[in-house]
Amino acid sequence: MTAIYENREVVRVRPACEADGEAVRAIRNHAVATSTALWTQTQQSPADARAWLAAHLDRGSALVAEAGGRVVGFAVYAPWRELDGYRHTVENSVYVREDSQGLGVGGALLSALIDSARRAGHHSMIAGIESGNASSIRLHERFGFAVVGTVREAGRKFGRWFDLTLMQLPLEA
Repeated sequence: MTAIYENREVVRVRPACEADGEAVRAIRNHAVATSTALWTQTQQSPADARAWLAAHLDRGSALVAEAGGRVVGFAVYAPWRELDGYRHTVENSVYVREDSQGLGVGGALLSALIDSARRAGHHSMIAGIESGNASSIRLHERFGFAVVGTVREAGRKFGRWFDLTLMQLPLEA
């Protein structure tokens, strides 16, 4: 998928590859250090990042967005739960470089990720979003996700408790 955004820069969404690993790790680690999007304070090591990305590459569930020759965002889906009864439901994650946010990159990634999960035959996609992350909630609502619940004080980071908003999108018509 290719799109042109407000800054007139062409953004192309494509399947991720092994060579994208360091760029994806940098985006992820920035989110770990500066946001409540990932409820961990542990930076991903190069070895951990390779293993994490390899699992997504094996599933065909990782995408990146490129602009100006650099990776500006990534999106993945993974099994929502490990038990086989949940095998038709996946959970998504979408992250965009701080300097590329607000330009439509997240929407392009989420749209392509939903299409990929549908093609793979999944039934439902879940998004678990820190309840104060209004922009992520709005993004998911634009693509048809509905809030199905909130888990109060589900996680802790930066010395504070955070609620988790659960959103769901049916993938089958």
